[in-house]
Amino acid sequence: MQHVTRPGSGRAGSPGGGGGGMFTAGAESLLHQAREIQDEELQKFCSRVAKLLQKDDPGPDAADALQRLFLIVSATKYKRRLEKTCVDLLQTTLCSPKCPEQLQLLCAAILRERSPSDDLSLSCDHVQSSQQLSLVASVLLAQGDRKEEVRSVGQRAFRVLESRQPEGPSLRHLLPVVSKVTRLAPHSLHEDQTSLLSKRLVDWLRYASIQQGVPHASGGFFSTPRARQPGPVTEVDGAVATDFFTVLSTGQHFTEDQWLNVQAFSMLRAWLLASSPQGPSAPDSDDKSELEGSTLSVLSATSTASHLLPPQERLREKAFEYCQRLVEQSTRRALRKGDADLQKACLVEAVLVLDVLCRQDPSFLYRTLSCLKALHTRLCGDPARARALLPIAQFFLRHGEAAAVDSEAIFQHLFTRVPCELFHSPTLAFEFVRFCGDSLPLFGRNLDILKQSFPNLFKLLAWNSPPLTSEFVELLPWLVDPGTAVEMLHALLDLPCLTAALDLQLRLSPAASERPLWDISLRNPSCLEASRDPQFQALLQHLLRAKASGTVEKLVPLHQLLQPMASCARVVQCAEAVPTLLQAFFTAVTQFADGVLANQLALLLLERYDSLYQVPQYEARVHRVLSSQFLALCALHPSLVVELAKELLEFVGSVSSVHSRGAMLASVAWAIGEYLSVSWDRRCTVEQINRFFEALEALLFELTQSRPSAALPECPPQVIAVLVTTLTKLASRSQDLIPRVSLFLSKMRTLAQSPALSSMHREEGAAAVRTRATELLTLLKMPSVAQFVFTPSAELSEPRYHRDANTALPLALRTVSRLVEKEMGLLPG
Repeated sequence: MQHVTRPGSGRAGSPGGGGGGMFTAGAESLLHQAREIQDEELQKFCSRVAKLLQKDDPGPDAADALQRLFLIVSATKYKRRLEKTCVDLLQTTLCSPKCPEQLQLLCAAILRERSPSDDLSLSCDHVQSSQQLSLVASVLLAQGDRKEEVRSVGQRAFRVLESRQPEGPSLRHLLPVVSKVTRLAPHSLHEDQTSLLSKRLVDWLRYASIQQGVPHASGGFFSTPRARQPGPVTEVDGAVATDFFTVLSTGQHFTEDQWLNVQAFSMLRAWLLASSPQGPSAPDSDDKSELEGSTLSVLSATSTASHLLPPQERLREKAFEYCQRLVEQSTRRALRKGDADLQKACLVEAVLVLDVLCRQDPSFLYRTLSCLKALHTRLCGDPARARALLPIAQFFLRHGEAAAVDSEAIFQHLFTRVPCELFHSPTLAFEFVRFCGDSLPLFGRNLDILKQSFPNLFKLLAWNSPPLTSEFVELLPWLVDPGTAVEMLHALLDLPCLTAALDLQLRLSPAASERPLWDISLRNPSCLEASRDPQFQALLQHLLRAKASGTVEKLVPLHQLLQPMASCARVVQCAEAVPTLLQAFFTAVTQFADGVLANQLALLLLERYDSLYQVPQYEARVHRVLSSQFLALCALHPSLVVELAKELLEFVGSVSSVHSRGAMLASVAWAIGEYLSVSWDRRCTVEQINRFFEALEALLFELTQSRPSAALPECPPQVIAVLVTTLTKLASRSQDLIPRVSLFLSKMRTLAQSPALSSMHREEGAAAVRTRATELLTLLKMPSVAQFVFTPSAELSEPRYHRDANTALPLALRTVSRLVEKEMGLLPG
């Protein structure tokens, strides 16, 4: 049986039928040769091509030479220089009406690869054939409209369209050109041209033949003019079509007007937007819909005769009928998978067109609402068509208020069910996130539903992190608010663990799958059976929740349970995206965080520093972000050092994990030295300063006196430098501590010169510690200057204190610099 050709499918098998995603050895060799060819050799080859093109009958040799030339110019990223004679002949061949189609295709492809080009003299003014015009237009439109090529192509295309030539194969080549011109330069068309195309689109959409096309005669011995007459087109379920032809109609062969019907629908939405009086970039007419909402039923009840309407309004009417027909056809059960996939795509496009129609003419709204409500009810029970729920939701976001429809249930279903059940569909995940981003200005009072659904949205991110990371960076500022910030930060830190949990959920799902959706590199993780334990079920349910719960669970047992899955490729990819997402989160949070929220977040950073899911290299990357963001929170609200004094003391009191806590320990110590001062918080007392001093002194003593071991790793010299600086700052604010810190700094300077410490921290690190200790010791010899330098008043942040040489700050800094330089000169070499 002959293969059935479908309009709109347009999918051809890949050359060679492989799909392996890699070139064969022969193809790789050809590409390498094409890239390596030198300019001199290329010019000789161009001369040969030019001679072949000058023949009356170029023949197969010319086609072969043009194929090789196309390979050469397309194999490199940079533009290859061709002989002017060769370029001129390529243009002449392209415009020649007698030239074989294969040569014209190759000439156009070569010229497109060289675009934009200054030596192009191509013009479409005298091209008669629409097929030839489409090739010339493809080259001109690739120039980038530097010489108004888009306008000239558009005008020529419409002149051909106006010529009312017999509707042969040529118009099928013309429509894609018209579609592209209207997208690139919609305002370049005249009103009569707009009306003409609208009339033609009406004819192609609504009045295409419902009989199948006649197959081309083979010309063989058995061919006869008394061949069987073609029958009517059918529906996707095999039933004979009883209504007008659409893109979802099926048959063995198709007529020319049926192919134009398919092309007309493919460009319909773009044309409606471009040809509207407001233009494609006009704002949504929501205000108009709201004002006229009360009269919608009257408007829809008093419909005007279709043939009396202006062309644009008549096109809208026929487009509405076409979309309604597609919605009806989508209810039929397709016999072939390809038809089922086409049904889904056409249903999405139909809803998008209906949305445009209702924006441009509110009289369509009343008729569309009942259709889309019934469609939504049907789609809710069909996960395979969940993609169509997105344009329906966008429709109700735009028009629900004008039509007085409570659409909250639609959004609740969309954000609750779809990400939970279909997070593993990469196409749906991308479209879902794009829908959220594109619809942000429309959400209004429904924005809370979006914010509360962030745990579900994070499932899409966890499973598809590489392609969705940039989308979520833009979306995060809209999702986070003071009520969800703490819970969201926990969720971001646990994102790789969520990926592992989703993988586990798919493995435990009773639904069998021919193609596993999980990571097949880990065939049977040991945690599969253990996860059924009720002890872990509650934690898994919390991690896989659909909405923000307002509560936080410690997931350390779950981290341990899912540890065998930490090496899965998808988990590792997700872990790589988390630092970028954390940066975006804190950038958004710092815009609105008050003192209470800043304290909560800072405390969370301290708590979660040691409780992360153990993915290779994940901890080190996240630690860098958390330590820098802790300082950012302290700079935003300096009083949190006093308010979290107890927690900070507990944090610095543990020396056992100083190696893993090095970055955060340095940030905490720096924040203590910078902000534990009366100038930042009046509640700061001498007793608090003394307690922090003693805790940091004890920690520093342990770090400098202990030998590195497996239980006590080597402490980075940067941490030691920050600790001695913080101790000096605290001593300058409680001058009774100056003798103690001076003695300690003297020992540190001596200790830093010893071979033992130099071997521990390398020579550069030991030298840095020695230099820092000497500078601090010199400053402490003048307590008033030390206090002035280490605890400057808030006024000193003003620019004039740094620009005016007569103010106290530059003078003090010059004095201190001289003293430090003098002291450094006395150091033994």
